[in-house]
Amino acid sequence: MGKTLRLDKILANLGYGSRKDIRKICKQGLVIVDNKVVKDSSKHVDPYESEIKIGDEIIEYKEFVYLMMNKPDGVISATEDSIHQTVIDLLDEEHRIFEPFPVGRLDKDTEGLLLLTNDGKLAHQLLSPKKHVPKTYYAKVIGKVTDEDIKKFEIGVKIEEEYTTLPAELVILKSDEISEIELTIYEGKFHQVKRMFEAVDKKVEYLKRLSMGPLQLDEDLQLGEYRELTDEELEELFQIKI
Repeated sequence: MGKTLRLDKILANLGYGSRKDIRKICKQGLVIVDNKVVKDSSKHVDPYESEIKIGDEIIEYKEFVYLMMNKPDGVISATEDSIHQTVIDLLDEEHRIFEPFPVGRLDKDTEGLLLLTNDGKLAHQLLSPKKHVPKTYYAKVIGKVTDEDIKKFEIGVKIEEEYTTLPAELVILKSDEISEIELTIYEGKFHQVKRMFEAVDKKVEYLKRLSMGPLQLDEDLQLGEYRELTDEELEELFQIKI
């Protein structure tokens, strides 16, 4: 037998109302567990092994939610903010009830891949400085990006008085007055990509994250759209060990 939880907690976690609401529908005889009416909402149930129904609706329980978002410009990577729109504001209620949070952060003006989950253990694995999980970005950069920049990024560039970045992989897609590049970094310092280019006298004018570890941005997602991760994507993420 797996972990058991109170029936009212299971249903409240899935958005079926407050515990008071659930106590009421249980007393009305609307909740059925393994083909038996359960009127006591405090009953402990294994949500993965037992069949739980409200009326004729079978309840599918999940503890965690894993969402891939194509974050738009102008939205901040936070759970709440009194002034700005947050990535949580873009979620439907069916996903907000799980209280997900962004794994890491993208700057307000940065677009692209953002993972949201309520699985703290997975978030820790992805963000741990010891893991060096790769993150790849596409950027438009003011100024000609050169092979010399590639070499500098390969050994790391100084972005703080006392800090030099880990080696990074720079790929030039177009070298011109406005260059286009892809950059893979293995850490997550504040404004890191922008500061790396500032260190070689250039300026990022557009930034989009394409991947984080094995997770690739679904290009079918429009800005502001999101979807749940597939089983295959989750398996790949869980292969990142602490």
